[in-house]
Amino acid sequence: MKTTLHTSNIQSLKKIYEGKVRDIYEIDGENMLIVSTDRVSVFDVILPTPIPEKGIILNNVSNYWFKKFNKLVDNHLTNMSIGDLKISDEEYDQIEGRSVIAKRLKPLPIESIVRNYLIGSGYSEYLSSGSICNIELPKNLKMASKLPELLFTPSSKAEIGSHDVNISFEKMSEVVGQDMSEKIKEISFKIFKKASDYLITKNIILADTKFEFGLCDNGNLVLMDEVLTSDSSRFWISESYQEGVSPESLDKQFIRDYVKSISWDDSMPPPELPDDIVCKTFEKYKDLNRILTD
Repeated sequence: MKTTLHTSNIQSLKKIYEGKVRDIYEIDGENMLIVSTDRVSVFDVILPTPIPEKGIILNNVSNYWFKKFNKLVDNHLTNMSIGDLKISDEEYDQIEGRSVIAKRLKPLPIESIVRNYLIGSGYSEYLSSGSICNIELPKNLKMASKLPELLFTPSSKAEIGSHDVNISFEKMSEVVGQDMSEKIKEISFKIFKKASDYLITKNIILADTKFEFGLCDNGNLVLMDEVLTSDSSRFWISESYQEGVSPESLDKQFIRDYVKSISWDDSMPPPELPDDIVCKTFEKYKDLNRILTD
């Protein structure tokens, strides 16, 4: 495996943002370098243990989907490559395979979440209120039940270390406008349905995902950040799926389940991950990448 990268260090460029996974550097007024590190977060907390090659896999999977859906919506990719940058050989080796040069956009302060099954924070909200984001659901649904129809359940984007919060479509419309909210919902559903139909041919269920969008200077909507990765989505293996239990997956649910098993919560210091959890998580991420690109 390649060297693990927890935090990038590109001295030749100015670092303008360090997120839960991605480090961003300024190139010029129109372009920026996005580096996908091997950091991993659960419940919006960055863990101290990276997953080897995770950033390379995330970068590859996102680029696969960006290109697959580029006729549906513009995305943040440019025609530039890291070979065009004036950086040292050591810096190039550090980010090779795990970076893209992307358009500088105005990020919208919401996450677009599409749900096809009842799981995660949506299931917790359902248990307490019978609804998700003010959308009433049938009674007696179980963990991992298929929802009657696709749900669009946006959330606010929190600062690092804080939790994203599910919000109603009406609240989203107050934040980004009614027309923009309708457009984001429509595009999110289209991408989700096309991806879901494709993945089921690979024996994978797309349970839910999140998308992020930004605006160009001319106001055009652009898909950004990452798309349908094991960090941003739940991918279940269809043969082992059953209602009522947390299904076998190809995403970071494995890590979420582990930290819950040791009774960790986000008021405690983030735990180190044991080697077996790191290795099994790496295999899940790698398997998704292989299934998509075979």
